[in-house]
Amino acid sequence: MATSPQRAPHPTSPPDSPEAGTDREQDGSGHGIAGRLAAVVTEVVGSMPVRLRAWDGSEAGPVGGPIVVLRSRRALRRLLWDPNELGLARAFVTGELDVDGDLETALSTCWTLLRAGGPNRPSLSKTKRAGLAARAMRIGAVGPRPAPPRQEAKLGGTRHTRHRDADAISFHYDLGNDFYAAVLDETMAYSSAYWTRSDPSYTLANAQHDKLDLICRKLGLCAGNRLLDVGCGWGSLILHAAKHYGVRATGVTLSVRQRDYVTAAIARQGLDSLVTVRRQDYRELDGEPFDAVASIEMGEHVGDENYPRYAATVRRMVRPTGRVLIQQMSRGATAPGGGEFIERYIAPDMHMRPLGATIGLLERAGLEVRDVESLREHYVRTARAWSKTLEERQVEIVAIAGDAVARIWRLYLAGGALSFAENRMSVHQILAVRPTSAGMSAVPPTRRDWIAPIATGR
Repeated sequence: MATSPQRAPHPTSPPDSPEAGTDREQDGSGHGIAGRLAAVVTEVVGSMPVRLRAWDGSEAGPVGGPIVVLRSRRALRRLLWDPNELGLARAFVTGELDVDGDLETALSTCWTLLRAGGPNRPSLSKTKRAGLAARAMRIGAVGPRPAPPRQEAKLGGTRHTRHRDADAISFHYDLGNDFYAAVLDETMAYSSAYWTRSDPSYTLANAQHDKLDLICRKLGLCAGNRLLDVGCGWGSLILHAAKHYGVRATGVTLSVRQRDYVTAAIARQGLDSLVTVRRQDYRELDGEPFDAVASIEMGEHVGDENYPRYAATVRRMVRPTGRVLIQQMSRGATAPGGGEFIERYIAPDMHMRPLGATIGLLERAGLEVRDVESLREHYVRTARAWSKTLEERQVEIVAIAGDAVARIWRLYLAGGALSFAENRMSVHQILAVRPTSAGMSAVPPTRRDWIAPIATGR
């Protein structure tokens, strides 16, 4: 993801700050602050993975790749207080740290080195540690803990109560419909697309259309069926199913802005007789079962402790022999919430688990899992497409949401694409059925038979 020439200027240090001086600080080798930092990094991790550019204008490290730009000593202080992804994220969000070049490549380079533990990682004696601490003080890395950026989530109350869940959804999804319209494509689908072609004329919107078609076909939808979409977002699935399959579709969301957007889209597309949207918690769902239920990348938000209730609700809301499709992200036992950055800046209280654990929870709720398809590589392409749009529309997005939010999303999308590419996260479509009391599924015996033909109204 190349740096856009239209990028808005990043914040700089005020004139009276210690990092705003014009004198270039030099060490004995003539490499300035960057040289000193590179020497420290090499001693600690064994090598210098990326090139550094410091606030005094000095540079050090390998050439030819992305350059990590340190605009302030505060970036070092953040990393000293939080030597992990949270410290890095805070420095990036504030503009104290930036990347000149491809952000995903820079993240990959650093992650590869840390994952390997450093190719020649030395052991540090107490004397060497004391020396490194003294050098850090001389550089200005030691100081009071900087305040976190104001964009961090600060939710109150018990996790995954209805009130807190509504606040968490609002934090992420209520950035504004204009913001998401600028980042997403015309379908307003905010989940992994399904890329069926590689030619240049095939766009993200095409891939999202094919994903929506795939879901409708796996659910076996046809005219007159009743579809429930739990966590409907901006209505891409319910609008698509009604328009192309003649389905009577109902969507529920906790976001006021999403509900209002879908309500307007229903009227604009003349689908009032087929599509309904409600602001409603999944725990409030009741009434006559639907012919099919979908829930697209919403299960990550319900919380581990509430997932059995979520799965039971999905099962209760579909009729016997009705199909359920859940598209959901997964992650191993490490950082099941997605990590400090995701938790604080993107999706508070998010929880992901290994695929097998989710399947077990669905089966314990009384659903029979019939098919699982990985979309991991599809999400890499999707996140990179969103990143490209973010770069191309940087000035517009900054005007809508501010520079800090644009920077948060730049880091979010680059890090997300990398996590899926390196198999630290995945996403799957899980197709299940609610069997009858006698155990009948009414699912045809082969995939070729049970995936309905593509809709003709394309």
